[in-house]
Amino acid sequence: MKRKILLSWSSGKDSAWTLHVLRQRGDVEVVGLLTTINTHFQRVAMHGTRHALLKAQATAARMPLWEVPLPWPCSNDIYEEAMSAACASAVQQGISAIAFGDLFLEDVRRYREDRLRDTGLEPMFPLWGRDTRQLIREMLDAGLRARIVCADPSKLTGDFIGRDLDYDLLSRLPAAVDPCGENGEFHTFTHAGPMFFQPIPIKDGETVTRDGFLYADVLPNSEMAA
Repeated sequence: MKRKILLSWSSGKDSAWTLHVLRQRGDVEVVGLLTTINTHFQRVAMHGTRHALLKAQATAARMPLWEVPLPWPCSNDIYEEAMSAACASAVQQGISAIAFGDLFLEDVRRYREDRLRDTGLEPMFPLWGRDTRQLIREMLDAGLRARIVCADPSKLTGDFIGRDLDYDLLSRLPAAVDPCGENGEFHTFTHAGPMFFQPIPIKDGETVTRDGFLYADVLPNSEMAA
């Protein structure tokens, strides 16, 4: 019998690719996408993904959303309390693990392991240790399309924001920038790929600077969907 697991879902390429990878396995069944929502702005934290687009991703993936609502501002204590409640609910429903799309940051992995200890949920890291240059090419070759929606301007110039990852963009990344953005150089919104049953129509919104980061808003494109 397959183990029922949740997938930590950021709306970006790494969590999307993790869903694709997990679906190739015969021992697990992803039963939900676990994500936190800033209820004040109705967006996914950090990536800034609109709630409507998050729901569109879940529909395209044919997966239920497990939303964890968070206030704004949100202290770490409030965040951890909300996540603990979500974990308890998952265990009650027969879920045994949460998978994450982390690649190599040891402190992030250790934090997740510490938080899940004694919850009854095992942390899983299906992409851990992959060479990120090889990994991003694997994603692109499989048809994944992800737009850079958040960037650290101290590491990437503004002309990268709002662009889809492709081989041309990868060739122009500064040498110090990880090609998967794992060090926080950039974050993405995934709108097509083998984890989705249909692409998500999107259009460009405005680009703003907030909290020291560049954000390129992405909007649902209802005209394309019609």
